[in-house]
This record gives sequence, C-alpha cells and structure tokens, in this order.
Amino acid sequence: MQSAPRKFMSILSALCAMFVVGIFCPAAASTLCVNPAGSNGCYSKIQSAVDHAAINDVIHVATGTYKEYVTIGIPLSLLGAGADSTVIDATGLAHGIFVNGFDHARLHDVTIAGFTVRNALFEGILVVSAADVIIRDSNIENNDKSPTLLFTGANTGCPDQPGNGIYETDETGDCGGAIHLVGTIDSIISGNRITGNADGVLISDETGESRGNLVIHNVVKDNPLECGIVLASHPPSGHTSPPFAPHHGVDDNTVADNISSGNGVQIGGSGAGLFSDGAGPGRVTRNVIVRNTLTSNGLGGVALHTHVGPAFGLPPDDMDGNVIIDNFIAGNLADLFDTKTPGSVGININSGDGGTPVRGTVISRNIIRDEDVDIAINTPAVVNVHLNDLLGAKIGVTDVCVLDGSKVCTGHIDATENYWGCAGGPEAHECSTASGSDVRFTPWLQRPVRSGSDSSGAN
Repeated sequence: MQSAPRKFMSILSALCAMFVVGIFCPAAASTLCVNPAGSNGCYSKIQSAVDHAAINDVIHVATGTYKEYVTIGIPLSLLGAGADSTVIDATGLAHGIFVNGFDHARLHDVTIAGFTVRNALFEGILVVSAADVIIRDSNIENNDKSPTLLFTGANTGCPDQPGNGIYETDETGDCGGAIHLVGTIDSIISGNRITGNADGVLISDETGESRGNLVIHNVVKDNPLECGIVLASHPPSGHTSPPFAPHHGVDDNTVADNISSGNGVQIGGSGAGLFSDGAGPGRVTRNVIVRNTLTSNGLGGVALHTHVGPAFGLPPDDMDGNVIIDNFIAGNLADLFDTKTPGSVGININSGDGGTPVRGTVISRNIIRDEDVDIAINTPAVVNVHLNDLLGAKIGVTDVCVLDGSKVCTGHIDATENYWGCAGGPEAHECSTASGSDVRFTPWLQRPVRSGSDSSGAN
C-alpha cells in the first residue's frame, strides 16, 4: 500500500502528463476538397474551402479552371492536382493567391503547390508578413495585366493596387510580378516555371525584414519588364515621401540552381538583382547567388545597385557581404543610367554616383562569356574577384567609376587568380583584358577553374 504522499505524487504526475499531452499534441488535420462541380462533398470554389478550413488543414483542388482571387490567413496546405491541369484564372482581379500575414499576425506554415496562376492585374502570388511559406511546382504566367502598369521610378503610384502605401511602397515597376514576398522569412520558392510576367520573383521589405528565404530550381524566363529574380530594399510601410526611414532589410536569402533568361529586355532587368531603391538607407546583405544560369537578360546577369550615400550627404546603404559564386552568365545586355557599363555585362557591382561603399562581396567560380564586360565594378571599397573563368575575350574586369560619372572614385579591385580565357593572362592576345589602373590581376591562372568551361559553357 502506498503512503499518502507517494500516492498523491503519482496522481499529480499523471495529471501533469495528461495536461502536457493536451497542450502539445495538436488535433489531427482535416482534408477538404474542391472541384468545379462542387460534387461529392467538395466545394466548387477554392476560397470557400479556405474559408471553412481549420488550422493545418489540407485542401485538395481537382483538375479544372477556377476564376477567383484566393486569400489565405491561416496555416494550411493548398494542393492542386498538377500545374498543367489546375488553373487559377485571376482575370480582372488583383492577385491569384494572397497569403495575408499583414492582417493575420504571425501567419506561418502555408503551402501552395500544383497550380497554374495566370492573368492577375498584379502579382500572381503575393505573400506579406508571413513565415515558412512554400510555393512549389507551379506555373506562374502572364500576370501583371493592369493596363496602367508602368515603371516610373516613383515610390508611389502602383495603379489600383489594394494595400498600396501599406504593404507595397516600392517603385511603380515593382507593383506586380509573378511571386512577391514582402516582409517574409524562412520561406521556399521551388520548382516553379515563371514566364510572361513583369518580373519573376521579387523579395522586398516594406512590412519587415525578409530573411532566410530560399529560391531554388525555378525556371524564370521571358518576363519582359523587370528582373528575373530580385532582392530589393524599399521604404517601410507609411514612408512614401522624404525623409525615408531606414529600411527593414533583405538579408540572408539564397538564390540557387535557377535558370533566369530573357528577363527585363524591354525596360531593363537583370537575371538576378540586388537593389536598394535610393529612397532612404536600404539594406541588402549576406545573400547568396549560387549555381544559377543567367543568360540574355536586359541589365546584366547579376546586378548589385546602390544609389544613395555620402556623395549626396546622405547615410549609405548597406549592401555588404553578398556572395556570387558558381554561376554561368552569358549574353546579357548593358547596364544603364548611373550604373552604366561600356556594353553588355555579366556582373555589375555599382554604387552609382551616391558613393556607398559595397564591402565583403565574394565573386568566385563564375563562368562568364559572350559579354563586352565580364565583371564591372564601381564602389569606393575593395572588391575581391578570384577564381573565375572570364571568357568574353573583351574586357574581363573593369572599373567603370569614371564612365558612369560617379563623384567618389576611390575603389580598388583585387582580380588576381582568375582565368582570362587563355594561358597568357590579360595582357596576351585573344585573352580578356583588365581595364583600369586600380585593377590588380597578377598572378593569373593558366587554365580554367571549372573543367570544360573553355568550350562548353555551364559545366
């Protein structure tokens, strides 16, 4: 027979165990279904299923075309039957899918997979102030249908855009896009085909820092107005006129193993871009651009732009610590305006005429060919460029500070240990050249860094 104290403790332990299980064991998720006919106990509209779903429910959407704008405000999984057969047609509507963490605080764990999303006035899929969102295995095509969508460089003026000035304070050309993450963390964009939009994937910071996101294994092609994949720092919500507050930041994101081609050819957009918009001190730091194929884009393969800074008597942007490695870059167009290059360009690291130093950039193991300038640099800081295959046979590395009229031309480029297209280095006939007195290129490599890059490109 147990003593009274021991019996009491046993009962108390059992009650505590029951209490813990009750708190930490979530209820089993339910499965809902949608089909165009609303038959067999399913809903006929995706939004109706979302409105009736509970936290962590799974919604299966059958083959068909659904003419609607779907808003998600709770954790759930929205799974189409396949991108080639399950279509959200948002003709005349702002978005195809809106993951709304702005009005649903701490929204997390949303999965969207297996859809075609098309014909929205602005973004195909917009995610605001959310975490752990997965957008995968979908086609995002032919959005940005607003007839008044036009890039002007202004910080306001996104036409007829719900939430404009609240969760989108960006330049007018960024009002739309295929997929736009705003103030979003730890999310994944994977395995999507993105074409025919103004831009492909945009990650920005109006409502909060966007960090820890992964953009991987997407095909981003022929989005004519803007970049294929862009990380852009914009003014915080509510700051659409000077003085602009410091931006929240676009930090620690990874762009890996994507194909970005034929983007930005009408107005100007890079294959992969890291930008601060010039409206106050922006921050785009510690991002990684790795193993991408970046070809035939309208503003270079990789462009890093900062436009404000000490030359204007303003605080500098923070564009430090970004990494550009193992990419194949070819056949892109020239950069323009205050970041201009002397012809087509593979990589452009450019402070414009604002004089913000760009520090800690890593440029390594890239194959660059079929460009007038493989790597162009203008920043009052040291930039290290090593172990790249510079195969353009024109300008391998150059300082473009004087060319683009910058007021602060005090940078230095350490371009040692690169392969310049032939064993003789940048002073040899038929090699790529080094341009500028502040470019150090000795010693150089006598053979390609990446096997086969001399002849076959992206090996």
